[in-house]
Amino acid sequence: MYEKRTYRNLVKTDDLVKFEVIVKETDLLVRADRDLSKETRESVFRYRYQLETHIAMNPEFQKSLVPLADDPYAPEIVREMIRTSQLAHVGPMAAVAGAIAESVSKDLLKFSKEVIVENGGDIYLAASKERTIGIYAGNSPLSLKIGIVISPEETPLGVCTSSGTVGPSLSFGKADAVCILSKSAALADAAATAVGNVVKEKKDVESGLQIGKEIAGVQGILIIVQEKMGVWGKIKLAQL
Repeated sequence: MYEKRTYRNLVKTDDLVKFEVIVKETDLLVRADRDLSKETRESVFRYRYQLETHIAMNPEFQKSLVPLADDPYAPEIVREMIRTSQLAHVGPMAAVAGAIAESVSKDLLKFSKEVIVENGGDIYLAASKERTIGIYAGNSPLSLKIGIVISPEETPLGVCTSSGTVGPSLSFGKADAVCILSKSAALADAAATAVGNVVKEKKDVESGLQIGKEIAGVQGILIIVQEKMGVWGKIKLAQL
């Protein structure tokens, strides 16, 4: 069932060309200096083929909810998902959206000075000017009211969001939004899942922040549960 992606216009980029690329479950919104739809599609096909081939030979990679051992013969995107899921203590597929966003972004940076790739609420951006990313948090009164300000010096950067109340992603928690900042979008994605799993009500915000900041590579955390918000780390907020 198609879900309207209301969060897709939360990065103001009128100066960039915006286009979508959809390949099976991968649904990207890309912003770049020019239309790179062809290059993006080729990149998505390449990484999806690597993942699908690995899963066909290693079905536990797709099913496991706990970290797996490294596979030195696997493609780089698979190894990055394994590495980052080990750090966050979750299954490797918890990192898939962020890993694809980052891998595609790095390919597109060969053709564009600035690239922002969003994959199901998970973003990897290399910016040449300050950008503000709005936070969609479902029915929370804070939804669409808070933005994270990213300076170009901080990029490239992964900004990934997990929710127990919005979207199809697997979460054992009830947070309206858990947003993680990291140099690795795969790690940000995996860490957002790990933190989101433990935040089941407002009183869990503090423990969620504690778990998140103990994951190596996490630079900033934002958690929203109903009207409560918790923030940790290198993260600058703005009112939208």
